Amino acid sequence: MPYEFSGEVWYWRGPAPFYFVTVPDDVSVELQAASSFVSYGWGMIPVSVEIGESTWTTSLWPKGHLYVVPLKAAIRRAEDIEDGDVIDVRLEVGSPTAP
Repeated sequence: MPYEFSGEVWYWRGPAPFYFVTVPDDVSVELQAASSFVSYGWGMIPVSVEIGESTWTTSLWPKGHLYVVPLKAAIRRAEDIEDGDVIDVRLEVGSPTAP
């Protein structure tokens, strides 16, 4: 089942800096219910992500009671995404070995 939402891009300045978009409450609740069937550890959920013309596979990271989508640098460049942009995201839950 695909999930679609809009969210603001934010930058995490930790030891391994990265950009993310937070999955909204209602979608996170649904994903958490499915996580026991698809998670491969630490609460990570494998997904296929579509933003603009770009599609890739990654894993959602749990952050508190929500999930976050990590945004690869190549995707951010291809879609001209900057910190603070509000972007449209489409997720589809998949297996950790999904292409």
